[in-house]
Amino acid sequence: MSKNLSFKDQELYKRAVLDENSVNSDPFIQFSDWFRDAVDSGVPEPEAMFLASADNKGIPSGRIVLMKGFDPKGFVFFTNYNSRKGSEIDLNPFVAIVFHWKEIGRQVRITGKAKRISRSESEEYFRSRPFESKISAIISLQSKVIPDRKFLEEKFEKVKRNAGQNPKRPVHWGGYRITPSVYEFWQSRPYRLHDRIQYRLMKGNWVIERLSP
Repeated sequence: MSKNLSFKDQELYKRAVLDENSVNSDPFIQFSDWFRDAVDSGVPEPEAMFLASADNKGIPSGRIVLMKGFDPKGFVFFTNYNSRKGSEIDLNPFVAIVFHWKEIGRQVRITGKAKRISRSESEEYFRSRPFESKISAIISLQSKVIPDRKFLEEKFEKVKRNAGQNPKRPVHWGGYRITPSVYEFWQSRPYRLHDRIQYRLMKGNWVIERLSP
């Protein structure tokens, strides 16, 4: 498919259907197909996902993060481990993510368990980041109160001057992998009679069900 679909072409997606008898039996493959459609149709930042976490009292918080990779083992994103989401995941590893591709009338909801990826994986990704992004990760006190913008900028410039050409990954920064236990694929349909197909992992097998819109 073209990466510059016309409005008429995008309308074809909005007239698409989602049927429990024709979806792929593997939700990872179903997601891969839909993600490719989102990329090919020119959806802005198709990798952007809403991530919801909760603390040990069940109080939720949410934010948009960027998915940096996905495979049959799960969905990977990177953050400061001392951030609010990092602290919440340490206390309660169960999270939810949502991809919303409005332009093609699709949404994917995923529930699963988040776990830190290996140090080597985090190191590999950190090395690929732009220099300034590495500095930002080093100085970040993410989610903590700071006095003002000047405090942040001065700290950034100071560390940038002294970091050398290859700054080391700070121990407080790295990736998480979310291992799904539930997927839900949502396809927009007229009159709010949307298609919702759910996959639930039961005893190692995916159970496919239709949900009422």
